[in-house]
This record gives sequence, C-alpha cells and structure tokens, in this order.
Amino acid sequence: MGSNRLIVIEGAIGVGKTTLAQLLAQELKADLLLEKAEENPFLPQFYDDPEKWAFQTQLFFLLSRARQLEELVQQSLYAETTITDYFFPKDRIFAYMNLREEELVLYEQIYKILNPHIPKPDLVIFLQAHTDALIDRIQQRGRPYEKEIRPEYLRALNDAYNRFFFHYDESPLLVVETSDIDFVRNRTDLTDLVTQVKQMRRGKEYYHPTR
Repeated sequence: MGSNRLIVIEGAIGVGKTTLAQLLAQELKADLLLEKAEENPFLPQFYDDPEKWAFQTQLFFLLSRARQLEELVQQSLYAETTITDYFFPKDRIFAYMNLREEELVLYEQIYKILNPHIPKPDLVIFLQAHTDALIDRIQQRGRPYEKEIRPEYLRALNDAYNRFFFHYDESPLLVVETSDIDFVRNRTDLTDLVTQVKQMRRGKEYYHPTR
C-alpha cells in the first residue's frame, strides 16, 4: 500500500460501511473519517415526507460532505492511510432519486463548484448486499429515523448503487458481496478482505468468498 492512500467504503443504507471502515482502520493502522448522518437535521423529516424534505436533506449532506473532505486534504499530509465510510459522488445517486427536475438544476450547479476540491480516492470498496439483508441490518441497528424507510425505496436505492458502480472506472474498485459474510463475528472474513485490500492495485475486482 502506497503512502497518503485514501480508501473509501461505499454501499447502500445498512450494508455495513461504518462498521467495516472502523475494522479496517484498526487493521491497517489508518486514520478514520466517518460521516455523521445523524447530524443532518432534515433526515427524520425526509423519511417521513420525502417529497417535502428531499432538497433540504440533500443540500445539507452535499455541503457537509464537501466541507469534511476538503479538510481531509490538510489532514492527509500527516496520515499514511485514511479510511472513510462515504464517497462524495454517491451524493448524486440520492439526488437523482429524490429531487425534482428544477431542484436538480440548482443541485448540479452547486455540485460542480464543490467537486473539483474533493480528494480522489486511491481505492473504492463497494459493499453489495441483497435488499432483504439490508432491511434486516437496518432493523437490527434500530435507529429511530430509519424505521420510516420503505422497502421499495431501499430496493430502488440498491439498484441505483449497483448501476453506478457497474460503470465506475475512475479509481481502483473492489466489489464485495456481503450478504453471506460477517466481518464482525468471523475473523476469517475480515482477514481475507484485508489481504484483498493490500493486494489491490488497479482496475476492478470482485470479492465473493464461498463457504
């Protein structure tokens, strides 16, 4: 692994991004940068009434993600490896799912101003899971505002993520199917993934261990 390496972990709601980011940071002795979704004051209202609160929710996420990642540019001068549990371009996945056409026009103008200042990852880890597995994990972690997430919304979001990363080629990409593996309870699963991460250099690879 090279110096000043930025590793991004992405995937749909409930797939385990934050948990894996924390585990990998320990294993790789890396700095950890976590998104604080619970700090978005519009998020509970969005899940209750998406049409009314989508734009406010999305704009808050866009600006807070940009600010946090811009600060990372200075921090990376002192860190050999940094791991984060979100990927800035994913913001557009949610925007195109939830915003009206006239809202997207303004959103895109703001996005294009912010995007050039965002550091590019050296590796993206995309976590996949079946929608039913996502629903189970969301229920298990029990965040109050997530109780309003509709299964059809989660299914559409999962499909949107899969489409996005099917075409993604701007940095090395490791696609991990997580439906049947457990990084927390099974040490072998985590150890195998750490090995894959250390070996990853370029292109796209798929990691789907068989039992």
